Amino acid sequence: MGAEMPTLTAFVARMADPEIHLAAWGSLVFPVSLAIEGPVIMLLAASTALAVDTPSYRKLIRYMAWMSLLLTGVHATVAFTPAFSWLAEGILGVPKELLEPGRLGLQIMTPWTAAIAWRRLNQGVLIRYGNSRAVAVGTAIRLGTLIGILWLTMTFEMGTGILVGATAVACAVTTEALFAHFVVQSVLREKIPEASEHTALNVRSFAAFYFPLALTPLLTLMIHPAGSAAMSRMPMALASLAAWPAVHGLIFLTRGMGFAFNEVVVALAGKEDGERQLRRFAKILAAATMSLLALLGFTPLGRLWFGSVSGLSPELTTISASAIVLAVFMPGYQVYQSLYQGLLVHHRKTRGVSEAVALYVGLALAGLWAGTQWSSVPGIQWSIGVFVFAGLFQTLYLRQRSRALRT
Repeated sequence: MGAEMPTLTAFVARMADPEIHLAAWGSLVFPVSLAIEGPVIMLLAASTALAVDTPSYRKLIRYMAWMSLLLTGVHATVAFTPAFSWLAEGILGVPKELLEPGRLGLQIMTPWTAAIAWRRLNQGVLIRYGNSRAVAVGTAIRLGTLIGILWLTMTFEMGTGILVGATAVACAVTTEALFAHFVVQSVLREKIPEASEHTALNVRSFAAFYFPLALTPLLTLMIHPAGSAAMSRMPMALASLAAWPAVHGLIFLTRGMGFAFNEVVVALAGKEDGERQLRRFAKILAAATMSLLALLGFTPLGRLWFGSVSGLSPELTTISASAIVLAVFMPGYQVYQSLYQGLLVHHRKTRGVSEAVALYVGLALAGLWAGTQWSSVPGIQWSIGVFVFAGLFQTLYLRQRSRALRT
């Protein structure tokens, strides 16, 4: 999944008006789509923890369908009504030349939330019942679909960067959702129990478990459009917004294994000696991912990545390479966030997760607002610095809450 954004950037950067289309993707299409899908992201962790038998799975499917319907309606409202102008111009304040490409991209991305929800719920079941390899295969299919559509549309000049990129992403995630649905059928037939001794899942118990958990990505992803709004009001606004997809994509690539670690912790924490081994592995994973990003940030490899691989202009390459240096701690603290969150989810103490996110959001919003008032550096640099500062405090809070599980 982490390869998706760098891949999209590499193709769009080699098409006409790359700065405009990358900025429209980075300031409007991607952050708004992420924010709307926020409530469904933790369906993966929820199904990993709660899909204990066939009736529970069927109820999870029902809850997922209702959430998907509601959130797709929100997305369509933003993309196809005057609400778009209110959000893009009034709230986010993006440059005017990004408005129409951003509107088109959001319209194309309408199926995104439902496909993500469907995929993640079924992937959680695959992980719980020992078929995590199928998750990796699905991701490979998603990336292959993305590359194929990007290559065909760019080669035959079938549209603008935003049209090509949004279409490729929407089709790729839908293909992955279809694959997850297909492979989970054998698990449902052969591995998931018809009944269990666990307390039956109902709306109240699901809401008590899921809503605090869902606040985690929802509040976190709300920071993406907030970051776009802040960068739009700081120095070098257009360059920062155009560089953001490439920078965010590389950061996400190095944080990807840390994100995935959350579900691993949920699935394995209850095993014999599980917690000790998970903590040991977290140290190794954090050190490895931070070292990789540091290598790109503090050596010429960063400029090589953004200039030759991502295909950015010299100006965008310079601003992107300087921004990566500030993000070195992100992959490391992501691993530990997933460790602590996974332990809390495993023990069904999800309130601490939402409290930590609320702390992160409060600090990040305060820092972004300060940047719009006093920053003299490019917006992307200030924003990443703020995200790192807030993320470190979030990690420390999660660590403190998870300690109570050991007493």
